[in-house]
Amino acid sequence: MKATAEIDPKLVKQLREKTNAGFMDCKRALVESGGDLEKAETILRTKGIATAAKKATRATKEGIVASYIHLQGKVGVLVEVNCETDFVARNENFREFVKDITLHIAAAHPLYVSRADVPGNLIEAEREIYKVQVKDKPAHVADKIIEGKLEKFYSTVCLLEQGFIKNPDVTIGDLLNAKIAELGENIVIRRFVRYLVGELLPSEG
Repeated sequence: MKATAEIDPKLVKQLREKTNAGFMDCKRALVESGGDLEKAETILRTKGIATAAKKATRATKEGIVASYIHLQGKVGVLVEVNCETDFVARNENFREFVKDITLHIAAAHPLYVSRADVPGNLIEAEREIYKVQVKDKPAHVADKIIEGKLEKFYSTVCLLEQGFIKNPDVTIGDLLNAKIAELGENIVIRRFVRYLVGELLPSEG
């Protein structure tokens, strides 16, 4: 994934208004397109992000809970993925997608679904660590390094921002958006839990 660069916030706002896509998705598309608004819109549509954003407000009350056991019973995953209709919930394509998500969680060990789920105190703790690491840098340089490290942190702990184990060039978020565009329904990875024999859950630590 290409690193984000300096992009005019007005361009990001325009692209968001045209596509309903999220701020970071719009910024990345503009970086990839070299600031070309039309190309950025095409990039979002190609990835299914614009389609996914338009469907994001639609209720997802159907879906499935899937499980996966790995390494002779040493690792287990439970995940709930929601969709709009029972028809899609029973669709083999949808179920294959959910299976891929369970496999990925088992292998990649994300801690949260998205960055919105990361506790604020954890983000601040990470930020303080990074501040110490760049304390000798000029302020404007330090701020950019800190933000870059936070982006890396999110890509490590957030499921939607991790590179898919079967194709690391594609994030789970990209995979989800493509599936939304393909099946024509809003799809939400609602929650998951990953068990490792002998490992404490966060609530037990």
